[in-house]
Amino acid sequence: MHKKLFLLLILFVLPAAAQTIAIRAGNLLDPAKGAVSKDQIILVENGKITAVGASLAIPKDAQVVDLSKEWVMPGLIDAHTHITFQEIPGKAPFEAMYLKESTAFRALRGLHNGQILLNAGFTTMREVGNEADYACNDLKKAAQNGWIEMPTLQCAGKIIGPFGGQSKGVPEEVGSFWLHEYIDADTPDEIRKAIHQNIYYGADVIKLATDNSDYFYTEEEIRAAADEAHNAGRALAVHVYGGRAADNVIRGGADSVEHGFTLTEAQLKLMKEKGTFLVGTDFPAAHLAGLNPSNETLADANKLGNQIIQRLSNANKIGVKMAFGSDTVTEMAGHNRADMVWDYLAVWRAAGVSPADTLKAMTTNGAELLRIGKERGAIAPGLFADIIAMPADPLQDIESLRKVNFVMKNGKIVRAGK
Repeated sequence: MHKKLFLLLILFVLPAAAQTIAIRAGNLLDPAKGAVSKDQIILVENGKITAVGASLAIPKDAQVVDLSKEWVMPGLIDAHTHITFQEIPGKAPFEAMYLKESTAFRALRGLHNGQILLNAGFTTMREVGNEADYACNDLKKAAQNGWIEMPTLQCAGKIIGPFGGQSKGVPEEVGSFWLHEYIDADTPDEIRKAIHQNIYYGADVIKLATDNSDYFYTEEEIRAAADEAHNAGRALAVHVYGGRAADNVIRGGADSVEHGFTLTEAQLKLMKEKGTFLVGTDFPAAHLAGLNPSNETLADANKLGNQIIQRLSNANKIGVKMAFGSDTVTEMAGHNRADMVWDYLAVWRAAGVSPADTLKAMTTNGAELLRIGKERGAIAPGLFADIIAMPADPLQDIESLRKVNFVMKNGKIVRAGK
């Protein structure tokens, strides 16, 4: 009797052996090299890739996933998202959401959008602010606890900026309501303190916004932010369009310029020299028309859209490091967030960026910028098994990404439909 009880206790105490998943990849794409290897086997166990090769033996008890007719590649990375935020339609001011939506509601929107994007193939996202009172961090913790299925999230917390955040001309008697999403910081010491606050509440990346007003951060202030962020093991991302403010951002040591719509060739060359990433958020003109109430006509949107294409083309020719970022905060009729993000592919094509370089920006480069290259961004032993597949070759037609039909996140199959 005691012997049987002992055996039962062993069965309950010892963890069950993790089942190996063996993926038959007919076409395995390496974005870092723009190359495809035929008829590969990918072995996955405990959420990570254990082996990759053409002649690997498949364990007899493994779960076999047949992607022998598919193009298989690492999961995609979006380095500039706002999944908890959506602009209110019409001519409502940017700040109207603070009156209409709670942090809890914003977090639920983030869950909704995050799951849509995960099923589309985005397994990692960097949420760069505009997330109410740290809603992104709660989503991240819920995913880590296994409560929800989400992409891996990096959160910026509240955006740090000169007085007023990204608002303008708010009457004094209304008060500083932008502090729901921003931290006012106007000196190097205030910037350092704001960074400490964000890290305390769970920030994985530090986000500054400059050039929204006539006053903007100096090179010294950007350098203080970069120093404080880097000392804490975080990257520094800065919202800036161009001009003198962009000079300060680049020279001050930011890891990435977010947007940079009006960057000059000289500034792009300086970015290449310093290794500064461009996360260009390269909006299609149709999206711009719905994004900014000041764009009263499609002609205005087309003008900025063409400017974005030219800047993207220049950055590509100069050889600036680029990571894909969407910045999608609107919805068009009949489109969800994933549909909106796929529309950016046409902009990269129009700028002359090859499918290979586009895929690199969406995987390898994104992982480097997010400082997770030893964890994600490739299909290799020791990395987390973030894997997607589609029925056509994205190196031949980048629009093939719209047809992703298999998604694995941390070794778990999220989508397996054909």
